[in-house]
Formats: sequence, C-alpha cells, structure tokens
Amino acid sequence: MIIEEKLTEMGIVLPQPVNVPPGMTVPFGWVRTLGDRAYVSGHGPLERDGTPAGPFGKVGQEVSAEQACGAARLATIAMLASLKRSLGDLDRVRAWLVVSGMVNTASNFTLTTCVMNGSSELLLALYGPIAGMHARTAVGVAQLPLGLPVLVAAEVAIEKRPEKRESAWTAHWRETGSTDSEESQEVRRGV
Repeated sequence: MIIEEKLTEMGIVLPQPVNVPPGMTVPFGWVRTLGDRAYVSGHGPLERDGTPAGPFGKVGQEVSAEQACGAARLATIAMLASLKRSLGDLDRVRAWLVVSGMVNTASNFTLTTCVMNGSSELLLALYGPIAGMHARTAVGVAQLPLGLPVLVAAEVAIEKRPEKRESAWTAHWRETGSTDSEESQEVRRGV
C-alpha cells in the first residue's frame, strides 16, 4: 500500500470507473493481465466521479500545452485507478515498461513530448527512478474520442499472485463430481 500512501500524501484521489457517455459502448477491458504483464487501454482525463474531464479540444488551439500536460496527469491517475481495481494493490506494479501518449493536436503543434511529461513525472514521483522509468511515445493525432486533448496507455510488469494449490478433496471432486472420497466411504463402512 506504499503507492496508495504516496497518492494520499500528494492529495490525489483515484476516480471512479469510467462513466461512459450515453450511446457509447466499451467492448474491451480497461486492463488486461497476462502472466507478469498488465496492458492498460488508452485512458483520458477523468473527474473524480468518472466523467471525462476538460478542457476539450485540440492542443495548440482550444487547449494550451500546460492544460494538456495537466490532462495527461489526470489520464495517468485514471490508469492508476483502473490498475487498482484490476490488481487490487498498486504495489503489485513492479515496473512501468511503456507509456504511449496520443495528443489531439492542432496542425502546427509539435510539443507532444512536453504534454506527456505530465504523465511521466507523476509515475516517476510515485514509483521512483527504477520502477517508474519507462519507454515512451508521444504522438500528435488528428482527433481523439469525445474531443479529449490526450489519451494515455501503458504496459506494466506486475508481481504475479501465487498460484493456489488444489486440495486433494477439490481434485477428487473435480475428477469425479463426487464430494465423497474413497477413504471417507471406507471409514463409514468400517473398512
């Protein structure tokens, strides 16, 4: 719970799950885990109640670089909330491997790297220079859903949960469909 304590110290509250606008469907998972990896879908900035957070529009036009940097930070907080719900504990994140940022840019805006620093700086502050250091992409795009200024996705290395060993009773039940083992039947018969 070290990361959650740091979030509290920084005054950061994780938002509720994404509150998808009417008419929009989400036929995918926000976090997909496989082995020792978690793949985090693109997240936009969210308010605490899970609704999309403004400002909305193109960076370099309706949205300033500074505002977009703040949006990248909020999008990263939204990713952390999804990871918390999926993993149960943010301390299970062992390393941030790749962070991918998509910035909704006006045609002449080229400071996408500066915008994505809002995400990277937060991860480094929370996880430190070893677990928080990551490879990164920051590209400008023509449009993002809902007019969001930025979306952030990631791949992280996670601590795998220990596999539960199956008890003899469970193995017997799974193989036979019976809740009564041979040994218990023999005991009842007095064998």
